[in-house]
Amino acid sequence: MSYTESLNVSANTPAAAASASAEVRWNARLWGVLAVLCVVLFLDGLDVSMVGVALPSIGSSLHLSTTSLQWVVNGYVLGYGGLLLLGGRTADLLGRRKVFLIALGVFTVASLVGGLVNDGSLLIATRFVKGLAAGFTAPTALSILTTTFPEGKARNKALSIFTVFGASGYSSGLIIGGLLTTIGWRWNFLVPVPIALAALIVGIFLIRRDRPAEGGKHDLGGAVTLVAGTLLIVYAVVSAPARGWTDPVTISSFVIALALIASFVFIETRVKHPLVRLGILRRGSLVRANLSMVALLGSYFSFQFMMTLYLQDDLHWAPLRMAVGLLPVGVIVVLSSPITGRLITRLGTGPLIILAMVSLALGYLGIVWRGHSDPSYASVILPSLILLGFGFGFGFSAILSQATEGIANHEQGLASGLVQSSGQVGAAIVLAVVTGLIDGTGGSFTHFHAGVNLVAGVAVAGLLLNLVPLAARRRRNAQAEAEAVQAAA
Repeated sequence: MSYTESLNVSANTPAAAASASAEVRWNARLWGVLAVLCVVLFLDGLDVSMVGVALPSIGSSLHLSTTSLQWVVNGYVLGYGGLLLLGGRTADLLGRRKVFLIALGVFTVASLVGGLVNDGSLLIATRFVKGLAAGFTAPTALSILTTTFPEGKARNKALSIFTVFGASGYSSGLIIGGLLTTIGWRWNFLVPVPIALAALIVGIFLIRRDRPAEGGKHDLGGAVTLVAGTLLIVYAVVSAPARGWTDPVTISSFVIALALIASFVFIETRVKHPLVRLGILRRGSLVRANLSMVALLGSYFSFQFMMTLYLQDDLHWAPLRMAVGLLPVGVIVVLSSPITGRLITRLGTGPLIILAMVSLALGYLGIVWRGHSDPSYASVILPSLILLGFGFGFGFSAILSQATEGIANHEQGLASGLVQSSGQVGAAIVLAVVTGLIDGTGGSFTHFHAGVNLVAGVAVAGLLLNLVPLAARRRRNAQAEAEAVQAAA
């Protein structure tokens, strides 16, 4: 039995988890593994934000139209969102270490090629391949973390550090992207290459080999229908604002995608070794975590999209100044994440997710209530960004922890892929709806008001989703205690 396996033999109960956490010694190898996983998440956030800043320069250099240019971002989203769930389950079936290292190698090569191509179509193709690779590295990294660190203080601490690097990558990417774009947009693709290569080499030596899930076999029919259905849904969502929600291609894409997903569900209920064990969705905490991630990422990514347009198009801020203006969110996430693990241990994931959703909702509602006409950055936007920073910092780690707690090791990749896939696909849907609401409006901030109302509603829905079950559970516990006292009397 390996060191990693010995940490997780009996970590499925709270008492065992607490005991195992107390026995964990964070030696150099354990820190090294965590560093590799954090670097990969850092690069994921860095890539998304750096490329977003560089889009105008890319379009000018490669003569891409606005419609084509959006696919530099959406190509990555298509591959990433479409493969997250399959990526996590593949890691369970074939081995987390193997899948993680192969995907990281593909990610590195795609980054290098993307920085060297001179054709827009080839650049979009490399972005799609890079998204596919990230669809495997992201859930696999999380499942390696959750199987290396048992439930309790050790995992909460590791998840907090993991979140810090994700937030740091995204927030620093805004600044780094602005600086690198002044030198040349290709550097936004080339700079991550040596970092990813170093992580790959270190990972080969430090990440321990693991055994695939016992009895795991390839569910070819489930894999084909799941990937095809998910890719088609993401494609339909990201292309609908430009093509039109009632366009025949959009409607037919959704219909075919739903038919594929229905076929996937049918196959999974019939095969002996399903790609996704549908019974895992009976866990209420896992379902809530998935929906909470939709509320968190869907609302924040859409809000940031609108703020980017407002600060650059309406206030005429330069890209670097705009990046600095949005930086407080990332800074607060970095500063708050180290204490998130302790808060999860003390309060539990449910109350902390509620606290995060309250902070998010107040941040958006502050814009709604006070931003009817061109809001001031200092008095309106900045206070909202501060609230969003705390909401994201507390919420992201707590949601990931809730999604994976109590899940057996051989299904950690599945749970990780589910919550991350839900977040990405949900965020794409919310962003597509917001884009449709504000498309072609231009002018003052009042034109973005419908979009801000929508993201505020998404955050409030996320709050109610977690608040109602918690209140009901506490009411049942109080009733049970009262009945016990009465029976004893």
